[in-house]
Amino acid sequence: MAERAQYEELARQLSAIGVVKREIARMLPYDCPGGSAGVLTLLDRNGEMRMSRLAELLSVDMSVTSRHVAHVAERGWIERLPDPADRRSRILRLTPEGRALVAELHRRTSRVMAHRLSDWSDDEVGELVRLLGRLRHSFDAAAASRPAP
Repeated sequence: MAERAQYEELARQLSAIGVVKREIARMLPYDCPGGSAGVLTLLDRNGEMRMSRLAELLSVDMSVTSRHVAHVAERGWIERLPDPADRRSRILRLTPEGRALVAELHRRTSRVMAHRLSDWSDDEVGELVRLLGRLRHSFDAAAASRPAP
């Protein structure tokens, strides 16, 4: 097991990752802030879903999720359809315009990453991806094992 000092340094490094997130946010289209990009990306990755599931995946309150969903729906990037299993609920789905925007977001993000990591080897980038995925999985697993409030 790692020493306490290593965990403290890891926490510092993760806190400092904000600079990376801010640079990625700066390359987003003006009418697609980070929360909206998150909604679109999750719908692209996971397919259509209820708003409650989206809020869970975003790890934010339903009121925050509702604002993000309203923003992307107003721009025609998603549609809200009646849920056949529960007519009171809505299913969120990307529109073709939303899919095109997600593709553009991926292109922009990839360009930024390729530029900033140009002095990294393919193996180093692969190792970072693997380790960040493992870190996220560890936190997802811990969150899933917590009892509901």
